[in-house]
Amino acid sequence: MTPIQIMSVVGSAVPSSLRQQGLLACWYLIRNGEAISGPLTSRRCAETLAGRLLDQTLVA
Repeated sequence: MTPIQIMSVVGSAVPSSLRQQGLLACWYLIRNGEAISGPLTSRRCAETLAGRLLDQTLVA
């Protein structure tokens, strides 16, 4: 399985809805160079979601 990476963005790269809440950074989960999550408000949230996604297995 391809690893999940956590990418942080700051400043004007943060969606305006989060900047309006006073957030100056956010995090995304990335797999194969593509975002697999929306913007997350903390690194801890990103790590938790990444762990959950890695624990999931696909059943065919």
